[in-house]
Amino acid sequence: MFASDTAAIIYGLCSAFAWGAGDFSGGLATRRINVLLVVLWSQLIGAGALIALALVLREAVPQLRPMLYGAMAGLVGVLGLAALYRGLAIGRMGIVAPLSALMAAVIPVLFGAFQEGLPTAIQLAGFAMAVVAIWTLSYSGGDGKPQAQEWTHALAAGVGFGLFFVFIDKASSQAVFWPLVAARTASITCMLCLVLLRGNYAAPAKPHLTHLMLVGIFDAAGNAFFALASRTGRLDISAVLASLYPAVTVLLASVLLRERLLPRQWAGVVLAVAALVMISL
Repeated sequence: MFASDTAAIIYGLCSAFAWGAGDFSGGLATRRINVLLVVLWSQLIGAGALIALALVLREAVPQLRPMLYGAMAGLVGVLGLAALYRGLAIGRMGIVAPLSALMAAVIPVLFGAFQEGLPTAIQLAGFAMAVVAIWTLSYSGGDGKPQAQEWTHALAAGVGFGLFFVFIDKASSQAVFWPLVAARTASITCMLCLVLLRGNYAAPAKPHLTHLMLVGIFDAAGNAFFALASRTGRLDISAVLASLYPAVTVLLASVLLRERLLPRQWAGVVLAVAALVMISL
């Protein structure tokens, strides 16, 4: 049991790192390329990586139900990803990412309460801290207050990611990579339809391919690590640990972009991360 829980924690944290790096790259790419094209091309790149892993590791193709859950995860996940990348492009990474992560963590924890029982007292305290963190981020005064578009995109992304966690947990009962391939197939189909409807057919320029490859590889890696985490441990713990990805995004934005937040906003980010940790205990 201990070894299983330890593996789930390691996988969850690896997922957080991969998703945080992918979101940072996605936010940068969306500032130069249409968000639909960023998501579509990154999903294509990620799908190639997942198929290669499934074939190299000789993973057996699961039954239909896990594949359907994977497809459902792909649909809600890609819509959440599009909302997040758009929010990161038009808003501040240090605000959009933590807010989306809080919502993404709450949904699987609530789902787990119905499936596996109510959260512990520490987890409930984590919920209270999360509310304080959101208030601190929201009412910083002056230019630090989140705009309506930042709220909208962050919450939409959080709902998509939270449902993604739930569906992937169900999909990974028999296999890891093939359900993720099903998720990519559904997400690529969805984004391709949106791109065709919008008339955005142009292929990205060569200077942008590096960012898109990073987005696709990091996102696929995050998905794989989360599937492994939820397969070896509890859904709520895996989801909350994976939702620590904003810490990576904020750190990269601060170091590489020198993005500045007010002291009170940094306190909100710290409280958000602490809340996520408490919910996982």
